[in-house]
Amino acid sequence: MLTPQLSLLDRARTRAGEPDAAALTGTVERAVAAEALGFARSWVAEHHGVPGIAGAAPAVLLAAVAARTTTIRLGSAGVMLPHHQPLVVAEQFATVSALAPGRVDLGLGRSPGFTPPVRRALRETERDFAADLAELRAYLTGTAEVTLHPQPAGPVPLHVLATGSGLAVAASLGLPVVVGGPLLGVAGDPGPGLAALAEYRRAFRPSPQQPEPRVAISLDVLVADTAAEAADLLLPEAWAMAQARTTGVFPPLEPVAAVRAASWTPRQRQYVEQTAAAAVAGTPAQVTSRLAELLERTGAAELVASSSTFDRSALAASDAALAGVFGLPAGGGAVGQPSSVGRAPAMASPSVP
Repeated sequence: MLTPQLSLLDRARTRAGEPDAAALTGTVERAVAAEALGFARSWVAEHHGVPGIAGAAPAVLLAAVAARTTTIRLGSAGVMLPHHQPLVVAEQFATVSALAPGRVDLGLGRSPGFTPPVRRALRETERDFAADLAELRAYLTGTAEVTLHPQPAGPVPLHVLATGSGLAVAASLGLPVVVGGPLLGVAGDPGPGLAALAEYRRAFRPSPQQPEPRVAISLDVLVADTAAEAADLLLPEAWAMAQARTTGVFPPLEPVAAVRAASWTPRQRQYVEQTAAAAVAGTPAQVTSRLAELLERTGAAELVASSSTFDRSALAASDAALAGVFGLPAGGGAVGQPSSVGRAPAMASPSVP
């Protein structure tokens, strides 16, 4: 059994043959199920002009989730601060906090728009991320020259979606971080992550919100009865990532059968394999073993599972099985394998045509 906090990140992934609205209602329903399973937090994200993602307005989507839940924490992972004025972001999340007192977290990043037309539409300019973060925090804590209305119903903790430079900003401001991607490395190869996280912890300056450094890790985690089934769950997302990297378009999720029937270029096959290597997909025993190694290596206090797949019922079963891996009472027995194990076999990669 794993002991760190367990959260979900749902990016409102669209699916082939469905309207975008189905992705949004799916995010809300998934958060409702996560609350029943005992997940700590339900995160949403911000993307603009991306065919495969309907989550463009985190505060609006979190308000919808808040209306259907009562206990699970609600977070953005994240709001891209260069796209907004800090006051507007503070007002939006103070509003959500007023509707869901004591349950709101504000995760912030600085990724640019996905394409040049999107960046132009967002009026992107060079911004000082650290200064914007400090200004936003001042609004939420009542220390800015402008008084925020509505007043948030209690603290709205800030989190930084961090890469190398973002880690330094978070450390200087005394904020927790959410890390993923290359910083986590892959099985057997930690990459640059250990050194970067060690530097974050060394340089951390305590703040009223966060007296000690705190790390959450975010990655795809999918659980099924067999390794082959879990690899199939990962395949739609891995294929979408491969298409994005080779065509410039991040598409809706497709069924596994459609992905297998597609014509893959050697480069796309390589990207699918890279996505599989960075994910954790397998039986409960395999997932427990892999996550235990990753959580120990990073010292993470929270796992943010950013999983997605075409089949919503299979995704719900995976979420329930993951809850069982973490010992959440409502997640026990979701699939056929036990959740506490010793060393497990290697993860399976998505099988390719």
